[in-house]
Amino acid sequence: MNARLDVLKTGPGVSVQDLGRPGMAAAGLSRGGAADRLALLEAAALLGLPEPVAGLEMAALGGDFTVTATTRVALSGAPMRAHLDGAPLLWGAAHRVQPGQILSLGAAVAGSYGYLTPAGGIRTPEILGSRAAHLAAGIGAPVRAGDSLPIGADPAAQATPTALSVPDRFGGGTLRFLAGPQTALFGRGTLARFQVTAFRRGPVGNRQGVRLDHDGAGFAAGGSADLVSDLIVAGDIQMTGAGVPYVLLAECQTIGGYPRIGTVLPCELPIVAQAQPGAVLRFRLIGLDEADRLTLPDAATLQALRARVRPLRRDPAGIGDLLGYQLISGVTRGDDLEGG
Repeated sequence: MNARLDVLKTGPGVSVQDLGRPGMAAAGLSRGGAADRLALLEAAALLGLPEPVAGLEMAALGGDFTVTATTRVALSGAPMRAHLDGAPLLWGAAHRVQPGQILSLGAAVAGSYGYLTPAGGIRTPEILGSRAAHLAAGIGAPVRAGDSLPIGADPAAQATPTALSVPDRFGGGTLRFLAGPQTALFGRGTLARFQVTAFRRGPVGNRQGVRLDHDGAGFAAGGSADLVSDLIVAGDIQMTGAGVPYVLLAECQTIGGYPRIGTVLPCELPIVAQAQPGAVLRFRLIGLDEADRLTLPDAATLQALRARVRPLRRDPAGIGDLLGYQLISGVTRGDDLEGG
């Protein structure tokens, strides 16, 4: 019998995600994949995997889940209230789940997107080389209560549970960005004002992009009426006709005509994706040399994360079968310790 992850209850914003479909822009399909790619790399590090696998992305609210075979699951991204058969679980950790146990994930206590990743990965069919749902393009569908998702076998189901401490990226912050072909249209004064403005993540936003609100005048670009639609990518900072910025995310379109003041570094996009409405975001323009130093390939990022993984220390107060453990060993009468 193939192992499965059964969905007993879930919120409206749950989908299967991996690292997406790179190289499809020429066909009109953006990369897609996890809104917070770093969360899937963290899950791979926690589970000791050579590369990320597909998991569940949960927007603001999790759900109740069970499995049909013993497996470890990693909880990463936006921290959510988590319990296994009613016992609290640490977020940012990998835990063993037995068949029949109920894994309950509640509302996010910070950030926007939490991730549940089985060690064997979710094994829904691949479409164009990926299992990721790309809802804007009509690929895949949201995960709903009653779904039963195939998962791969855990390569090390009895491995010691692990934990990983990560920097806080769930409450806004400063985003480093690069100039692009249209940055000069905004003028030096506008560009300087853009970098000292405290933006608030607006209520309008999804996996395609988020709106940033601010006090004061908009950020107008000269000559934007003559722009021709061209290639856009995740991280681009588009300005509407009213000068309101939008930062594009995983499921953005591939062609656009709004002027772009610059492009947020890929390694900073998790901060944008995880920002809840009202979170403060600022921007800092950097050069190519600094961007090259900051932008690491996924393999290097995963290696660095693995180095920070540690065994999960359980709180004795939360171990229901504590008396079943052998806590003392090597007991003697003591006479063997006499003499020298």
